[in-house]
Amino acid sequence: MTQSDAGVASLTPTKITPAELDAFSAAQVQGSFQQTSQMAAMGAFNGPVDYVGVKRGDKLVAACYVVYTQSRFGLEGSVWCGPLCDYDNPQVVEAMTEALRRSAKAHHAISVSCWPAAVYRLHDLDGKPTSDPDTTMMDNMARFGWKHGGFTVGYESVVNRWNFVKGLDGIHNEKELLASFSKYRRKNIRIAQDSGLRVRRLERGELSTFVKLCDMSAARQGFKSRDLAYYERLFDTFGDLIEFKVVETHFDEYLDTLQSKLNAASKDKRNLERLLHRAQQRPEGTAKKGASDPATLEKRIATADKKITALEKTIGEVNGIIASDGPVIPVEAGVYFWHPNEVVCLSSGEDDRFMDYYPSSLIHFEAMLDCIARGVERFNFYGISGIFDANDPSYGVWQFKTRFGGFVEELPGKFTLPVDGLRFGVSEAAHKLLHR
Repeated sequence: MTQSDAGVASLTPTKITPAELDAFSAAQVQGSFQQTSQMAAMGAFNGPVDYVGVKRGDKLVAACYVVYTQSRFGLEGSVWCGPLCDYDNPQVVEAMTEALRRSAKAHHAISVSCWPAAVYRLHDLDGKPTSDPDTTMMDNMARFGWKHGGFTVGYESVVNRWNFVKGLDGIHNEKELLASFSKYRRKNIRIAQDSGLRVRRLERGELSTFVKLCDMSAARQGFKSRDLAYYERLFDTFGDLIEFKVVETHFDEYLDTLQSKLNAASKDKRNLERLLHRAQQRPEGTAKKGASDPATLEKRIATADKKITALEKTIGEVNGIIASDGPVIPVEAGVYFWHPNEVVCLSSGEDDRFMDYYPSSLIHFEAMLDCIARGVERFNFYGISGIFDANDPSYGVWQFKTRFGGFVEELPGKFTLPVDGLRFGVSEAAHKLLHR
C-alpha cells in the first residue's frame, strides 16, 4: 500500500472472510493477534462480529473485524488494534471508513471506535522521540469524520497507547540475546537459573495456577483480573497460537547446589586456617609476604566466614520454604500470543514472596529464545504508561522492561466515527454529564 495507489473509485469497501483477515494480518506490519479470526471469536462472546475490508480488484488492501456491544443508547462498534490499512493514503482511509460506516448502519449502531496499530511516533529507551509524528495519519482520519480521543498517557482500559518492544532481528542465539540486555538484567537471569527456577508450558487443566498468580498481582496493584473461564476460552480459541507459561522453583535441587557450595567454602576455610597456622609457626621475621602472609590469610578467612554464614542463612530459608510450601512452587506465570509478526505478553502474575529470585526476568528471556528459534523478530511487552519520570508510580514497570533493551512505539490512540448523529450526540452529552 503506497500513496501511488489508484483513487478511491477503484477501491471497493466489502465484506471479507475470517480466512482473508488472517492472511492479511499475517502479511502486514501492523498485524497482530488482536486482528485475527481467533480474537474475533473471543469478541463474539460480547456481541455481533463483522469482517470488513477494502479491495482493489481482487486484492485486499485494508481489513479488520468489528465487534458490536450494547451501550445505554444502542450498539457501539469497536476495532481493536485496527483497521489494518495505510493511514497515510487518504483514498484507502476513505474507503475503509466507508466499509465500517456501512457495517455500523447495517447493525443500527451509534458509532464505531478504533485503536489503530499504526505507529504515530517512535521513542528511545529514555522516552525521547526518534521519529517525526505521523501527522498525515491524523489529518486523514479527521478528514473522513473520525474524532480523536487525544494523546493520552497512563494505562488505558481498552487498548494501550504506549508499547515497549524488544527487536530481535540480528540476534541469533542465547549469547547474543544476553549481550543485548543490561548488565543488571543478565545478573537477574543468572540468579534465577542458579536458583533452580525453570519455565514450562501450562496445560489447560493447569490454568487455575495462572489465574491464581494473576490474582496475586491484581490484588497488589488494585485491579480485578480475568476469571478462569476467560482464559480457558482463550486457550481453546487460539490453540497452538497461545502459550501459558509458568516459572516453578525446584528448591530440592537448589538445596543440593547450596550444600555443595557450603561444603566447598568450609573446605577452603579449613585449608586457609592450616596455612595460617603454619605461617604463624615460622620464626618472627621469616613470614612470607603475599598470599601466605598471616594478615592476608586472616582476611581471606574472614571473607570465607561471611560466605559460609550467608550460605547457611540461605539454606535455612530454603529449608523453611520447603517445609511450608514444598520444593516445587509456581512463582510467575504469563500468557504469550504468537503471530507471524511478533510475540505479545498480554498479562502476567507473580508471587511477590519470590521476587528476589527474578522469575519475571527468566520467563521473558525464555520466551525471547523461543522467538529466535521460530524466526519471530519482535517481542512486544505491550503496555507502558508513556510517563518517563523516575518519580511516577509507573516507573518501576518501565524500568523493568527497558533493562531488556528495546524501544517505544507511541500509537495514535482512540478514534470514534459517529454513525447515528442524534443518538451519538445524546450519548456524548450523557458521558460529559456523568463525568462532571
